[in-house]
Amino acid sequence: MFRGKVVIIGAGNVGSTCAYTIMLGGSFNEIALIDINRSKAEGDAMDMSHSAAFLKPVSVYAGDYSDCKNADIIIIAAGANQKMGETRLDLLKRNVLVFKEVIAQIMRYADSDVIIMPVTNPVDILTYASYRLSGLPKSRIIGSGTVLDTSRLKYLISRHSGVDARDCSSYIIGEHGDSEVAAWSVTNIAGMSMKEFFSRTGKCTDDDLRDICREVKNSAYCIIEKKGATYYGIAAAVARICECIAGNENSVLTVSTVLNGEYGITDAALSVPVQLSGTGAERVLEIPIDARELALLHKSAQIIKENIAALNEII
Repeated sequence: MFRGKVVIIGAGNVGSTCAYTIMLGGSFNEIALIDINRSKAEGDAMDMSHSAAFLKPVSVYAGDYSDCKNADIIIIAAGANQKMGETRLDLLKRNVLVFKEVIAQIMRYADSDVIIMPVTNPVDILTYASYRLSGLPKSRIIGSGTVLDTSRLKYLISRHSGVDARDCSSYIIGEHGDSEVAAWSVTNIAGMSMKEFFSRTGKCTDDDLRDICREVKNSAYCIIEKKGATYYGIAAAVARICECIAGNENSVLTVSTVLNGEYGITDAALSVPVQLSGTGAERVLEIPIDARELALLHKSAQIIKENIAALNEII
């Protein structure tokens, strides 16, 4: 039963911005912030609460793991930062250890019907780790995946085509990272395939599409170089996922989920179009991507699996 309660673990830039964006959306009436720095969580909660006169009734407060009880969704935005000279794999192992502790605390208090949403990167591997560590059904472990990447793709298609992004349908699938795949074979603008749109307008050439892919992949790097971190876009993506669950919308988003034979991939978490309902990942949709994109998706899955294999002694 939906209770209207979300818990966010990790009140850094991403976690606190997620809380604020979810609060503005009005789908939840209770938001608990948990952070190792209790004072930071208290300050964020106080700051957000002062906007109560402008919003639907909502209680925002700093909590602890016992507040995971009766939560509908628990968002994990906690994690370690990369140290000087540390490899990506070293960082990954440290973050899995963080998740191991966090998941153990969550499962002490959370109800069996809770949905856990990892947001910390590398999100696909941490989504898989959360599935293994929690013991919950895979439908209740939903990583933020490539929801933001897909939004970036639609924005850039809109910019190149001159058509509203809401009328541009496309997906980024696979890893939330360098091996992600743009599903051009199923992309359409107002019902027209990219090839048909180009033939009618002369816009969105093959060169444009390559440039768009490159810009999507490099967006986070560019933002981090300019301002140090990304958090507005991912907060909007996380809020949208939560809204789909809260409203039992059956909307389709490219969240990270553990696959069990879909697209010929097993025992790995990565992003594909998933129908989201009030119970989580209702079903994985196997969209008719072409052979080239399927091969790239398998390559992306293999990269994720190789990282998972390096964590076997931890998870």
